[in-house]
Amino acid sequence: MVTNHLLTGFAFGLSLSIVSWMVGIIGNALLLKTSYYEKLSHLNFIPSKTLNKALGIWHFKWLVKNSFFRFLNQAIKVEGKQTDLASIRHQMTLAEVSHLIGFVFVTGAAVYQSYNVSLIFGLAMMIPNTLLNGYPSLLQQENKRRIDQLLKGQKLR
Repeated sequence: MVTNHLLTGFAFGLSLSIVSWMVGIIGNALLLKTSYYEKLSHLNFIPSKTLNKALGIWHFKWLVKNSFFRFLNQAIKVEGKQTDLASIRHQMTLAEVSHLIGFVFVTGAAVYQSYNVSLIFGLAMMIPNTLLNGYPSLLQQENKRRIDQLLKGQKLR
């Protein structure tokens, strides 16, 4: 019974996390037109580089760069020194907020399923949600901090 709930919760969470990407894109498009979006573009959940390293963000970054995930968002790509960093930062904000919306969407579904099916089912749903929505959002935040430092250096010149 526990194994069944674990496996089916993981599978359901995986499929719902992929669906949540579209929910995030639609939600992001709606939020983009509000006054709150400027505040969302400066989110910083984990400012500590040490904690990011402990969470394995560097490993996740390697996975994204060296797997099929690198083909998913071609707008976030630094081509060379002539790259418009402000535009890339904006695209990263779009991706980050979309993943956050997707994360909240799947988390809500996981809480609902925890009450309806079992706690194990809901927790198993959160594993792929964390990997497919939580970590990409944290990675975008880390990358935006690096771009902000570069943009600040360009302004000083």
